[in-house]
Amino acid sequence: MSSYEEIAANSALEWPYPVRYGEEEEVSADVLVLGGGIAGSHAAVSAAKKGAKVVVVEKGALIRSGSGGAGVDHWINACTNPCSKVTPEEMTEIIVGGGGFGGGYAFGHTTYIECKEGWDGLLDVEKMGVKIRDTEDEFAGAEFRDEETKLMFAWDYENNFTVRLWGADIKVALYKELKRLGVDIYDRVMATSLLTEDGQPGKRVIGATGVSTRTGEFYIFKAKATILSAAHPSRLWVFSTELQGGAADHSDPNSSGDGHAMAWKAGAEFALMERSIPSAGGFRYPAYGTGNAHNTFHPCTIVDSNGKEIPWVDRDGKVIKTFSERGFPSPGQRLCGHSFGLPSYDVLGPGLIPDLAERIYKGEYVLPFYADFPSIPEHERRAIWGLMVGQEGKTRIIYNTYSKAGFDPDKDMLQVNVLPPEAAGQHSPWWSWYDKAGCPPQWREVGFWNSGGPVVDWDLRTNLEGLYAAGNQLAGGGLHGGAATTGRYAGRKAAAYAGTAGETAIDRKQVEAEKSRVYAPVNCDGDIGWKELYGGITRIMQDYCGEYKGEQTLKMGLRWLNSIRESEAARTCARNPHELWRTLECFSRITAGEIIMHASLARKASCPALGFKRLDYPEIDPPEWNKFVTIRLENGEAKVGELPFNYWLLPPYAPTYEENYKLHAEL
Repeated sequence: MSSYEEIAANSALEWPYPVRYGEEEEVSADVLVLGGGIAGSHAAVSAAKKGAKVVVVEKGALIRSGSGGAGVDHWINACTNPCSKVTPEEMTEIIVGGGGFGGGYAFGHTTYIECKEGWDGLLDVEKMGVKIRDTEDEFAGAEFRDEETKLMFAWDYENNFTVRLWGADIKVALYKELKRLGVDIYDRVMATSLLTEDGQPGKRVIGATGVSTRTGEFYIFKAKATILSAAHPSRLWVFSTELQGGAADHSDPNSSGDGHAMAWKAGAEFALMERSIPSAGGFRYPAYGTGNAHNTFHPCTIVDSNGKEIPWVDRDGKVIKTFSERGFPSPGQRLCGHSFGLPSYDVLGPGLIPDLAERIYKGEYVLPFYADFPSIPEHERRAIWGLMVGQEGKTRIIYNTYSKAGFDPDKDMLQVNVLPPEAAGQHSPWWSWYDKAGCPPQWREVGFWNSGGPVVDWDLRTNLEGLYAAGNQLAGGGLHGGAATTGRYAGRKAAAYAGTAGETAIDRKQVEAEKSRVYAPVNCDGDIGWKELYGGITRIMQDYCGEYKGEQTLKMGLRWLNSIRESEAARTCARNPHELWRTLECFSRITAGEIIMHASLARKASCPALGFKRLDYPEIDPPEWNKFVTIRLENGEAKVGELPFNYWLLPPYAPTYEENYKLHAEL
């Protein structure tokens, strides 16, 4: 018995499921969807409606899995809803031009799909039973409500492109729709690799392999078209079984980068993998467990510990005198969003005074601060506490727990989590003081929006024939609305391709090689558990791929990741299918870390919009680096390439968004 087994044996429970390591089940489909979150569910619904035989492989339980599994309270960029005053073209140009979350590094074609089909996606879920209108007139008369359609809007009450909804059970509705359509759902099955024609990287994708996280059974999925929707990797820099607060992260804790690892090994091209977003992992407060004035809590009043109100100002720093003005653009401003991410001056929404930090240091405002719910209009108070908090991802437990404990927003205030701006790690001066995700700067995470992933064309197809991608799996993947719209779009494109594609035989050598890799931890006589392996991976990422990067440290990091794969990973053993699952996730994270380091080596310039700092290349955004850096695996080496900004409007594509959409969207 190894030392690991000996230590763990005292607390081990008997495994409750039959163990079937090595046994195979073969499944065939027209369209195979890997990942059953918001994007994957919409993709499967869309493909099934086109008449395709659809199979969804989901590592968790699809009914609640994914980053949207716990709910959604607002749907951004529903630009064609009947009350919207902004067009999809206009919003796309704003976001791609640097006015939105992407800071200029956004992908126009996927953004346009989100803006063009956002309202269609909302109507889809409304038909499934999700409430998107104030049908009971609970908020009748509110400034953010349209009395005719009964739609309700957030942040910009003039242009109305962000719709509020009662989306806490949206995944339940999608699950029921999938069952109604006859989609085959394989819950608790982890996809482990993509199968390719002749077993060769770079060739057509013809399916995938998987392993049951309960029985250990091996699955071979054959498909004419495959959609990757397994999200981006998360928790690469911070891991501890002792720290709490994982619920503070919008990402599903199961998002370990499996889709990235599979696509990388198959030869897919990636972009934006050098982007990093601050994250505190288990160090932060639970999401929306503390008050603030932005995002879901917009436009809440904030007061200091003496009850002194913090002024709100417009984009020019002019003090806003009335509460109502916080929901509208400034004079002469076309539209506004909330102060989140890297908004440009053109779309910068109202927020707290930008010199708040200095005023706190001077003693003008005294910590702690509080979200003053009782002082704001009743409609706004009930919209924040109950509709937004309570429906947003992972906030229902906050709403229910606080309410049960006696919290009453009509009487009580909620303390604000205040961090010094240097710890918050955000570029917006307002957001830095009210950032629930602030953290020590060396701990970085891929963001839940606009992070790196496979590059796709106007069909949402990767550079590999037969392989499509959607949601946060994409390079530049968006929020809930972006996941839903790219999913529904990719689903119908994959179904159309499957209708013309022929079947190809699976290469048995490729299958056997993957089985050998997958089952190595259960056949291992090692002395390391998956938690130890995971901790070692995060330490390498902290030390060699932190906030400030350099060629020497990045190359050392790659050597360490390769070393840990050859040594510690080979000594990691799994005593049951659960531990096998977690160990395989660690293998995915090693690969994801390598992709990020290769991408970081490839970009030889610093870029604030990417959260990217090279000590050896400190120049910020030199013109020759205003481009997307791409990487892919070829013959065991990372091959670097590039794509120009706006490549989606350059030949062979049409010169406008509308033309390309008409050519590709299958209207």
